[in-house]
Amino acid sequence: MKSGKVRLTLRGAGTLVLGILLTGLGIWWRYPGLTGFGAALTGLAVAGFVSVLRSVPVEAQRDVHPRTVHRRSVCTGTLELASVSRRFPVHLDATDRIADEPVVVDVPPLGPGERTSVDYRIPTERRGVFPVGSLTLRRKGFLGMADSRTVLDDTIEVRVVPRVLPVRGVPAGVRRGHIGADERVEHGGTDLVGLREYVPGDDLRRLHWATSARAGALMVREDADPGRPHLAVILDDRPGGHSEPQGFEDAVELAASLLSAGMVAGHPVRLMATSGAADLEVPAGVIEAGGADADMVMAVLADLQPVDESANAPSQLPARDLDVVAVVCGANADLAPLLLDAGRASVGVVLVVDPNVQDMSAMGSALVLRAPRVEELIQAWDTVVAR
Repeated sequence: MKSGKVRLTLRGAGTLVLGILLTGLGIWWRYPGLTGFGAALTGLAVAGFVSVLRSVPVEAQRDVHPRTVHRRSVCTGTLELASVSRRFPVHLDATDRIADEPVVVDVPPLGPGERTSVDYRIPTERRGVFPVGSLTLRRKGFLGMADSRTVLDDTIEVRVVPRVLPVRGVPAGVRRGHIGADERVEHGGTDLVGLREYVPGDDLRRLHWATSARAGALMVREDADPGRPHLAVILDDRPGGHSEPQGFEDAVELAASLLSAGMVAGHPVRLMATSGAADLEVPAGVIEAGGADADMVMAVLADLQPVDESANAPSQLPARDLDVVAVVCGANADLAPLLLDAGRASVGVVLVVDPNVQDMSAMGSALVLRAPRVEELIQAWDTVVAR
């Protein structure tokens, strides 16, 4: 903690000015009563100032939990206070700053040597990373004539990630063959579609020894698995595509829910933004391996905001990601290029957050689902797609 300035309040400053003025007038007019009254007012202001010259007799510690929280979920700040005063009670006001906005913390009076803990709500309506701090403790002086401030200057970052709503799952049995062939693999899982570096927990029987010898590191083969198709989610993050800010929030939460459902089911997933601001691949089985990659997906979605359309366009989805493609966009989006992306997949779905329409239709080889809210789009996905 660091001490701030001791200063007169508005009441104290007014009292001091009035006292000096009356004292001067009393002396000038030789009016002892007026002089005494002015001196008394001046003395009150000075006494109030002197009463807070000593630093706030309190030890303070603040924490926030959890540090990563889903939007609209509970995040709590905890302020622990311990009075070091041995004779007098301590009356404090506390104000914390959250995303540069002041939040008043209700602190009860502290008796001599008393300890207390105060919980207060951290707002989680907006996605992103927000600083919590610094926290200011203010002690009022005698009769409210002055106050002193102590600043708890440590700052804690809170990451608000999108909500994840329950999704039934990803359609199974639609894996394409290797090297982008159009035939589907209906049985077995021996069709080689890629190689990646070994991570602890991988099945040693899937090691590709020839490639491992050439690369100087253990490499694991990725085989086609009809029960675990690739899921690619393309999120339209262009500002003109969404009719209102809440529409983009629903789109982000829909993307988060679909990706989370795929990862929980053990599918390899990929997140792409139409602006090129995000392109993230997550291999199969990350939840069982500890979930670091899954946390990265939520972190990327937490920071994603609508960007200018002049940003770099994303690369085209490779053939191995064309099993299930879900395109998430707003009501004002240009559907033509999005339908092309979805139409290349074995199962292509365009999910449109449209505040005015709720329906489903087929455009070419892609299915188009429209609904005003994320909950209704997920319900349509569960009914029509993940049967």
